[in-house]
Amino acid sequence: MSVASYLEKNNARFLQELVDLLRIPSVSADPKFKADVVKAANFVKNSLEKAGADLVEICETPGFPIVYGEKIIDPALPTVLVYGHYDVQPADPYELWDSPPFEPVLKKTAIHPEGAIFARGAADDKGQFYMHIKAFEAMMATSNLPCNVKFMIEGEEEIGSDNLDKFVLANKERLKADVILISDTHMIGMQDPSITVGLRGMAYMEVEVTGPNRDLHSGTYGGAVANPINVLCKMIASLKDENEHITIPGFYEKVQELSVAQRQRLNEAPFDLSEYKGKLDIQEVHGEKGYTTIERVGIRPTLDVNGIWGGYTGEGAKTVLPSKAFAKISMRLVPDQDWHEIAILFENHFKAIAPASVSVKVKAHHGGAPAVVSDSSLGYQAAEAAMEETFGKRPIPTREGGSIPIVALFQKELGSDPILFGFGLDTDALHSPNEHYGVKNYLIGIETIAAFFRHFSTLHGR
Repeated sequence: MSVASYLEKNNARFLQELVDLLRIPSVSADPKFKADVVKAANFVKNSLEKAGADLVEICETPGFPIVYGEKIIDPALPTVLVYGHYDVQPADPYELWDSPPFEPVLKKTAIHPEGAIFARGAADDKGQFYMHIKAFEAMMATSNLPCNVKFMIEGEEEIGSDNLDKFVLANKERLKADVILISDTHMIGMQDPSITVGLRGMAYMEVEVTGPNRDLHSGTYGGAVANPINVLCKMIASLKDENEHITIPGFYEKVQELSVAQRQRLNEAPFDLSEYKGKLDIQEVHGEKGYTTIERVGIRPTLDVNGIWGGYTGEGAKTVLPSKAFAKISMRLVPDQDWHEIAILFENHFKAIAPASVSVKVKAHHGGAPAVVSDSSLGYQAAEAAMEETFGKRPIPTREGGSIPIVALFQKELGSDPILFGFGLDTDALHSPNEHYGVKNYLIGIETIAAFFRHFSTLHGR
């Protein structure tokens, strides 16, 4: 039986298995879901074993486990390492979901007329990493696995992959591979397939601004004592100028500037600004002056407030002047910015701009390095050929605004460029209510991954 025939015969089961995985609320950021994260790890382990992997293991870490498995059919053949993550973002706020986030629902949409699975983690990253397990199963079941394969699926990507670097450093020989496949990115569209060749890094910070030693009555003390929320808002507003240029001293010192030719090539990707605004229900785009929307999300650093709170937020009114105010702030970084350096620059600047009426604490939660991968490697050529085979169109190399910190780690420690082989769309509501993943994306992803193995083996043999 051919891989294509096996896929056609088993597509319904593959879809149901993904639904079963999505029912597990593996939220790594929230301790109350700890047992569920471990449950998801065991689901992955069982799936790898059933698909035909050997030496499948739950590798314990100080945090959540890493699932490892492999199939070495011939040490002389090339080896593909597959990376993914089974943990998901928190689903809050639940009330903004059209259906419960961990009760997957299949619905047709204008973008996904064949249907999409709505659930937290559908596109990021359960639906995407599970494609690799199913492609592996299809190749094994039909005796069409052309090279060796290793799997490393972690449970802490959404909280910074704190323990992955230690695992990689301790298992460099075990993880040795000729190419690394990662499906945790998106394409331009089903009619315009693309392969990501650049990712931004991340520095994620939390700030705490304290004024008086307790909450005060706003009538008795308002106007005489600084309100930490007011102060925090003013401080945050000062972090950008009128051109949306970040004002932290030294922030742009190491930013890698692209040539005019590189920027022109980047902007050749299909992009309809009116359609973009329409999908978001916004009247105008916003960002750093002098750059296009594609450039702003692909090659320029950013600073955004991800959450802000303080004072009374319950029902009704409470005239309180709060003691404290908080915010979570993330900065997306580009080559050659170092997130540790940026975190220090941010902390020093934020403390420096605080008025004497408040005190400030700054905490760096996590971060990661930006990465650019080659579009001329054998791995990229194989991915390009596989996509052209299944989509009928040559994929476009693009740079993506998101962050996958481990890409730079893999490049440095494993000496191999990862291939960012994503099949989601930027409309899939990653990290947002109503996250979803197209059924067609999922199934064509499985087919394309199997084609990648065939093309990579052939190219490597040449």
